[in-house]
Amino acid sequence: MLLCLDVGNSQVFGGIFHDHELQVQFRRTSQTNSSSDELGVFFRSVLRENNVEPDLISKVAICCVVPDLLYSLRACCQKYFGLDPLILRPGIKTGLKIQYRDPKEVGADRIADAVGAIKMFPEKNLIVADFGTATTLCAITRNKEFLGGNIIPGVRLSMEALEERTAQLPSVEILPPRNALGRTTVESIQSGLYWSNVGMVRELVCRITEEEFADEPPLVVATGGFAQLFNREKLFDEVVPDLILAGLREIVRLNQ
Repeated sequence: MLLCLDVGNSQVFGGIFHDHELQVQFRRTSQTNSSSDELGVFFRSVLRENNVEPDLISKVAICCVVPDLLYSLRACCQKYFGLDPLILRPGIKTGLKIQYRDPKEVGADRIADAVGAIKMFPEKNLIVADFGTATTLCAITRNKEFLGGNIIPGVRLSMEALEERTAQLPSVEILPPRNALGRTTVESIQSGLYWSNVGMVRELVCRITEEEFADEPPLVVATGGFAQLFNREKLFDEVVPDLILAGLREIVRLNQ
């Protein structure tokens, strides 16, 4: 069995693959001061709660954008699973041709998303929108060229910035509003967060398509915790919540 871990700034998103099928998914709040023992006890417990024997894990793959957690994660895998994890970083085979000026700048999460999208939707131009702590858009050609993309504050991060940096604006529940015009402070924040993100994604997809994919429009794939929030606006062709885990699974295969 393969344990895949996507370690983000807000959450750890994990999954177990058996015979190429995703059997279990789980989430945990990211804490940069977590020890290897805290992580190990959690992972083994959550596997048992999902009827997976931890000793059956034969491989671990990690995609991490929180450098302070990498040491604890590696030590956790060694102590609690007896395994050296595959960590997605420069030098790992991905099958992508990175067109960034400095390929090392591309986040591991964006790489894993791109690999997962190519695996699921081969021979297509792609735009991948990941709605996490940050919202990212990435453009990938049908020839597996990672062209680049955009990085924007995520929905929750924007809401928290309003709450923390203003004297009178409250924290609100993030949900799709009925109308663009808010008639209370809470409604105004909810509407502003929602429709600004809808407009942003629509505009960026349009501009990237015009600049890079004029001859063959891309498939737009959404993933991440807030992707379903915007699904009703028909911004995407596909929504794949576990895209990053599928990318990690494929990267493990490429590096066998």
